[in-house]
Amino acid sequence: MERFDYRTIPNLLRKYRKARGLKQKDVAKMLGLRCGSRVSRWEKGACMPSLLNALRLSVLYRVMADALFFDHVRQLRKDIRLREESTLQQPRENRKSS
Repeated sequence: MERFDYRTIPNLLRKYRKARGLKQKDVAKMLGLRCGSRVSRWEKGACMPSLLNALRLSVLYRVMADALFFDHVRQLRKDIRLREESTLQQPRENRKSS
């Protein structure tokens, strides 16, 4: 199984911000944040925005929330499908005890 580096969170936040012609401080102001440093950290992948802020960003950038984190979502999907397959391949009696 291919390992994914979760230390940085791949995202398209910068791309969508630039496409809207916004600065980080503009985004921060529209989201009700004090300064653009948090937006910068999200764009660099140093941390994830909260669910509420991710939804706000999707509204601001006019895209679905999963589009903002496309590569991350794709890898999560892959990881979960592998775990799902391995779980479903276990004998039924082993799954009942969990």
